[in-house]
Amino acid sequence: MERAAVLGRLTWRLAEVADIVAETARAATLVLEVDGWPGHRAGQHVDVRLTAEDGYQAQRSYSIASAPGERVLRLTVERLDDGEVSPYLVGELRRGDSIEIRGPVGGYFVWEPGAAQPVLLVAGGSGVVPLAAMLRRRLETGAATPMKLLYSSRAPADVIYANELEQLADVDGIDVIHTFTRSHPDGWEGYTRRIDAAMLAEVAWPASQGPAAFVCGPTRLVEAVADGLVAGGYPPASVRTERFGPTGG
Repeated sequence: MERAAVLGRLTWRLAEVADIVAETARAATLVLEVDGWPGHRAGQHVDVRLTAEDGYQAQRSYSIASAPGERVLRLTVERLDDGEVSPYLVGELRRGDSIEIRGPVGGYFVWEPGAAQPVLLVAGGSGVVPLAAMLRRRLETGAATPMKLLYSSRAPADVIYANELEQLADVDGIDVIHTFTRSHPDGWEGYTRRIDAAMLAEVAWPASQGPAAFVCGPTRLVEAVADGLVAGGYPPASVRTERFGPTGG
């Protein structure tokens, strides 16, 4: 049975686009209907494959944005101008179209409610996607796990899920902290720099509370945050990371 489950996750499936939701000027959420979808865990990703008329294929991995209990599968994709896949997914794809997906993939960068320790989520740019799935998982299960999201964006217009994150900030046990690296709202009194050791010292749960940390974003941010948390007393095994770089999108 276990082998059959693994083979099922490695099978390419057709996913029909039920809706496309604009998140920012460069990012959109694809709402997909997938027959036979085996389910996923918060933090996992899927492979997406596109095939041109001449047979040329391009494949990329995208984090799953939806909570495991949702009926549809949501992928939030940020367009890279020189990419092979993301410009099509964000700019050309339409409702009723189909794409090939494979997954879910990944068992390390995942979160499930049940443990007592608080959770620190740190994101840069579109790295917020799998962390949002974890927050959504907390809500759909009614878990009381204390969670903090520290989210670095270039500007307010680049914040993915801006309205949802604003609402989450009012949920008991959830804190959402933004930092803007290029421009910020008028009257903003929050952080206006890249995430650094001083910011982590102010925001992160104390290591003495035994927190778990999930960090996702560009490689430089992920490495800086992971190093900063470990220097602050977090055991390396408690800091789980997922990073992305200029891979062609």
